[in-house]
Amino acid sequence: MTFTAIDFELATAAYTSVCAVGIVKVENGEIVDQFYSLVRPPKNQYMWQTTRVHGIKPKDTLAAPTFLELFPTIESRLKGSRMVAHNEKFDREVLIKTMGLYNLNYSMLQLSPTWECTSEIYRSKGFKRTKLSICCHIMGIELNHHDPLSDARASAQLYLKRDQITPALIEQHFQTQEQTDI
Repeated sequence: MTFTAIDFELATAAYTSVCAVGIVKVENGEIVDQFYSLVRPPKNQYMWQTTRVHGIKPKDTLAAPTFLELFPTIESRLKGSRMVAHNEKFDREVLIKTMGLYNLNYSMLQLSPTWECTSEIYRSKGFKRTKLSICCHIMGIELNHHDPLSDARASAQLYLKRDQITPALIEQHFQTQEQTDI
């Protein structure tokens, strides 16, 4: 199984305000490459709410490369890949919109119009709640939440472990309403 998992952190509510990226490449079911970088967002502006979530501040990204400067490295890791993300719609839209901001054509990456979404996969297999931290806890995956490399690595591991979800695991962690009423 070969794919690439990705996670972005944002400096503001704008999908073009990438301040960090984590990328994990998996080949034949094994992690073969991991990449992390801080990214200087436009005008190096942050919202306190986002900093509270991930801990990244303007001083941390002042000397970081911009997305445009980092793009050749990102492109080399993504081009033509089968993509995985925990919240694929969010991470895919961040990539598309940020590339657009810098006049980069998303189609050059030769990616599928939709990616594999571990949140949706786990929900379809019976998980009642699919926050990344909850899925990782249940599946025994280490997570330093909102560190984009850790989040991307966790998404990759969740994707690899998706066939290990059993009815017993679901019952153990998500009791049915009838069981809680007794």
